[in-house]
This record gives sequence, structure tokens and C-alpha cells, in this order.
Amino acid sequence: MLNKAEVGRLGEEIAENYLKKEGFKILERNWKTLRWGEVDIVARDKNDLVFIEVKTRQDDFFGKPFEAVNYYKIRTLVRCAHHYKLLFPQTPKPMRIDVVSIVLKVPPEIEYFRSVYAEDS
Repeated sequence: MLNKAEVGRLGEEIAENYLKKEGFKILERNWKTLRWGEVDIVARDKNDLVFIEVKTRQDDFFGKPFEAVNYYKIRTLVRCAHHYKLLFPQTPKPMRIDVVSIVLKVPPEIEYFRSVYAEDS
């Protein structure tokens, strides 16, 4: 049985491999701000800067992992994204927030939610 940190780390590795196969360029993993928290994966998808939240569970007995991404989590991710864009102004202007939901089965059950939040500037 994996502990919570191991489940999260494994989920992020699965998500990173999935995103690379989909053509994403991974820029950062576990990017932290002092005030707003952490973004699991920062990537580029063509001309978009993408901030990706990865939710992983060992089973879906208590619901799907993506159901844990609520309004408050998205708001926090938006704040992190704006902070990232201030620190790295050379990054693309269009940005969005995506969610990768993973249930650790064999093979892993991966659900990808594109553009749960997006803005052009």
C-alpha cells in the first residue's frame, strides 16, 4: 500500500509521460510559490502555457479524483499561473488550466480535462 506522497508522485510521473506523448513540452514539475501553493506541472502545448493539476487515487471508491478540483482549487491555480507569468514574461500569453485525473489500476485509468480555465492575455 502506497502512502499519500507516493501516490501523488506516481500520478505525476504517469501524467508527465501521458502529456509528453500528447506533444506537450514540460517546463516545470511541482512549481511552488510562497503565497499561493504549488502547480503540479507547467507545460507548453503549441502556443499555450498550461498549468496542470494532477489528482491521483488508488481506487475510485470515494469518487473520481477530478471531483476534488473545485472552485477554490482552480482560483488558487489561477493565482499561481499569474505569478508564474509575472516571473517569466517571455512565456506565451495564452494560458489555461487543465486537470489530469488518474486512478491507479492496471493499466492506470487516465482522464484528461482540457481548459477548465483559460484566458488569452
